[in-house]
Amino acid sequence: MTASRKVELVEFGDPDVLKLVRRDVPPPAAGEVQIRHKAIGFNFIDIYQRKGVYPLPLPTGLGFEAAGVVEAVGPGVSDHAVGERVAYMNAGVGAYSDRRNVPADKLVKLPESVSDEMAATLLFKGMTAQYLLRRTHKVDPGDVLFVHSAAGGVGQILTRWATALGAIVFGSTGSPEKRETALAAGCKEVLDLDDPQWPEAFLAASGTKARVVYDAIGRATLLRSLDCAAPFGLVVSYGASSGKAPAIDPELLNKKGCLFLTRPSVFPHNADPATFRANAADLFDAIAQGHVKADIGARFALDDIAEAHRAAEERRVKGTILITP
Repeated sequence: MTASRKVELVEFGDPDVLKLVRRDVPPPAAGEVQIRHKAIGFNFIDIYQRKGVYPLPLPTGLGFEAAGVVEAVGPGVSDHAVGERVAYMNAGVGAYSDRRNVPADKLVKLPESVSDEMAATLLFKGMTAQYLLRRTHKVDPGDVLFVHSAAGGVGQILTRWATALGAIVFGSTGSPEKRETALAAGCKEVLDLDDPQWPEAFLAASGTKARVVYDAIGRATLLRSLDCAAPFGLVVSYGASSGKAPAIDPELLNKKGCLFLTRPSVFPHNADPATFRANAADLFDAIAQGHVKADIGARFALDDIAEAHRAAEERRVKGTILITP
């Protein structure tokens, strides 16, 4: 057994319910790899799970993504070796820890061009952008895209990568001070969602409707996002930061221009190990070319995980939060 610290949740609630405990980690079982974490990613879904918005069976750990070094391999594992640098973003919750055992088929090897910090802060968000740009809609040069929350973690990656692919990106933010961040990511123009006429403002700025509208906000924006999509265009509802998106009558899609509407997720797109590794290679190539960058706004030690959650909820951090063991 190897001792490890981990964050444990025994009840849902405010950040103070997050408790750092010491637990023994057994040797990796068949098909597993034991990883010593070097960098741990933070995502807003962690907050939803802590609060019970997306309830998990209790007690539970938290955290979906991390990067680190292989310390031991279990029986039957032949594609990973001790000392190897790896990362994951879909091995179940529990990344808020010093070390853990992870199924080998959930890991991806890290190239030299991708640091531990880059992997931990970019894998989950970058793989989300990857499927949105490559699978949900294969972005072509000249495509007009409208990206909500363009100054957010996924929004910035999505905007930078889409711009590198030749798309023309318009964005939205929830506050004027985030406008410069979205513009720096590559948006041609940024609309303020506090303006009740933001759909009209988008159409005035773009001069045309969007081939794709990427909506991570949900309840507050989705119905009006339909007004921003071109005939036969696509509206992608991939998040719900304002709450669950409203139900939509299919006939409304017809009336708005024979629109397509989808609600995808990063995990089904990467459920197959070979597909996951191919998608990760695509992301790593985009990182190497500079199309995707790590924008680390704050670093918190694992001991200060409650403060990390408070800072995120209070919107005190511009950029991504990184957790260090």
